[in-house]
Order: sequence, then structure tokens, then C-alpha cells
Amino acid sequence: MSAPGAGLGRVQLIAYGALGLPLAFAALPVYVYAPKFYAGLGLSLTTAGAILLFARIADGLIDPWLGSAADRAPGVKKFIGFALIPLALGMFGLFHPPPSIPLAAWLTGSVVVVTFGFSAASIAYQAWGAQIGSPAERTTVTATREAFGLAGVILASLLPQLFGASVEEGLPATALAFVPLLAVCAAATLGRAPAAPPASTGAHRGARSAPGVLASPRFRRLLLVFALNGIASAIPATLFLFFVADVLGMQQRSGLFLALYFVSAALALPLWVRLAARIGMRQAWLCSMALAIAAFVWAFSLGAGAAIAFAVIAAVSGAALGADLVLPPALLADVIGADQASAATGAYFGVWNLVTKLNLALAAGLALPLLEMLGYRAGSTVGTTALAAMYCLLPCALKMLAIAGLWRMRR
Repeated sequence: MSAPGAGLGRVQLIAYGALGLPLAFAALPVYVYAPKFYAGLGLSLTTAGAILLFARIADGLIDPWLGSAADRAPGVKKFIGFALIPLALGMFGLFHPPPSIPLAAWLTGSVVVVTFGFSAASIAYQAWGAQIGSPAERTTVTATREAFGLAGVILASLLPQLFGASVEEGLPATALAFVPLLAVCAAATLGRAPAAPPASTGAHRGARSAPGVLASPRFRRLLLVFALNGIASAIPATLFLFFVADVLGMQQRSGLFLALYFVSAALALPLWVRLAARIGMRQAWLCSMALAIAAFVWAFSLGAGAAIAFAVIAAVSGAALGADLVLPPALLADVIGADQASAATGAYFGVWNLVTKLNLALAAGLALPLLEMLGYRAGSTVGTTALAAMYCLLPCALKMLAIAGLWRMRR
């Protein structure tokens, strides 16, 4: 997977990473804020969960096709540029529902549009990153992209509270601010980042499809671990606002906790890169999973007002997130290189993103209705034990399964 741009300079790295900021900025409102925003407008959790489940599965199912389309596109920069248009329009529309259209219909349409643009841009962007630079620079390229992404998430976690008295009140203005932010960062990346190498026309061209890339045993094993760990991360992401508001009783501090979580992830990125260079990427990822489990087990013991303890938990689990952001994509780039399938890089990342979407869909579509079945009622103390167990303990069980799968990959 050699490419023009081996020995990437700092300017090139920064230019490539810049687009990661608005893409990550968009993900937080869509996947974390939207359920509670629409619940506050009167949409039930069950309905919101069902809509998000449908929209995300539908979106995820086209990811392999988007990956193949990106592989065949005449230029990755043009492909990304066109994908950013529905992303901008969908983000604005998601948090500006008109009173004349039913909430359920507007949520469905907005999520479909924004996730389509987000998916097309993200898949091509990630595949591009796996093709530039030398193999030794893969973790650096990924870490740069994710560092910008974390900056975007931190910004998205703080802006709603700056624009309104609560997170929900500030979301419309946040969505409006997203549009010029996306334009500026896209101009930097599309204008200054190094070009991806031309697609190969060799023997691995036939792998440019989901069945083609799934034929790789290396990819299947890594994908299983990624899926288990991803579901474990998606569940607390979906339930975070509910846990902070109804278990801890600190809704007004939710943005600060989120900011601390993502700042810790950003600060930990270079540490995980160094640790991976010292002991290997798989071993470093195992360490991060164990760290996350310890944090969430502690979180289950917390009650109302435990601000300092939860701040420590947010910092520790955020540090573990840094490894989740930088190590799996770098491992995937190694798999693609080992499979000698650079012409199918987009197809690999298409399936990879499909699994990411399914993780988020299952978290929203199953966790929210299940909580209601167990008696939890948002905005009250009814059923908060079930909420705490689902937020804290279920992710730990899933991460333990991921650890077992990753440990077997070491053999």
C-alpha cells in the first residue's frame, strides 16, 4: 500500500485530518443528541428508537455499495465533495423540524439524508487515509484524523450549551453553525491533502464488493472483535444523557462530562500510538478494553450527585476511547495490505462502516425500547436501576467477549 505521499509532512497531515473535525462534529448530534431532542418535542422513546433503528440499518446496508462506488470513482476528492452536500442539508434539517410535518416523518427523512451524506464522505475519507503515506505512518495518519475528530466532538458537546440554556435548546443554532465549519474544513482537506494513488486494475479488482472482502479470514476475525467492542461503546453513547440526568441528577453538566470524555481521548491518542509501537497494536487495544471495563464497573456504583467520581470515570473511559479510535482502523489498513487488496480499500471500509452503523442501530433500536419495557421512564427516578445496569454492565460483558476474540487473534 505504498503511495505518493510516503514521508508525509506536517502540513499534509493537518490538511488531511481537517475534514475529520466536521464529520465527527456531525456524528455526536445525530447519534447522541437526536433521541433526547425529539423526546423533548413529544416523540416517544419507542418511536424514536424504532425510527433510528430503521434509518441506520437502511443507511448501513448501502455502505458496502458506497465503498465500492468510492473505489470506482474517478477521484476521491470529488466523491467526498458531492457527499458533503446532503450531509450539510440533513444536519440543518434534523434540528429544525417544521411544525407542519409530523415529528416521526421529519426525523426519519432527516436522519436518512444526513447519514447518507455522512456515510459516503466518511467511507471515502477513511479509505483515502489508508492509502496515503507509508505502512509505518498508518497509525500517525489515523491518529491525526481522529485528533481532529475528537476536536469536533468536543466542540459539538460544548456549543449546544453555549447557544442555549440546555443542550436541547442549543441544538438548532449548533446545526446552523455546522454548515460554515464543514465548508472551511472541506476546503482545507480537498485543496491541500495529498492525493490517493490511482486504483489498481490488477488481480484484486474482483474484491471490490462485500462478498469479496468478507472472503478474507483476517478481515472476518478483526471485524467480529470490532463489532463486539463497537456495540459495547454504542450502548453507553446512546444512554449517556439519560444516565447523567436521571441516575446522577446532573443534566446541566452533561456537556462538561462529554467534553472531559473526549478531551481525555484526544490527550491519550499519542500515548496509545507509542504503546502500540512498543508492544503491538493488538496488545495495546486489549489494555484499553480492560481499562474501559474497570471504569464502567465503578460507574454502576454511583448515585445522585457523584460529580467528582463520574468526572474521573469520564476521563478514564475517554482515555480508553482513544485506543478504539486509532488502533482498529490501523489494524484494518494492515489487513488490507496483507491481503494485497489496495484496489478494494473502499469496499473494506464500506463493510467496516456497515458494522459501525449496525452497532449504533442496535444500541438505539433495542436499548431504548427495552428500557421502557423494564419500567424506566425518562425524566424520573423510575427504573433507574435498569438504566444503570444497561449503561454500565452490559457494555462490560460485551467488551469481555471482544477481549476473548482479540486474544485469540494473537495466536
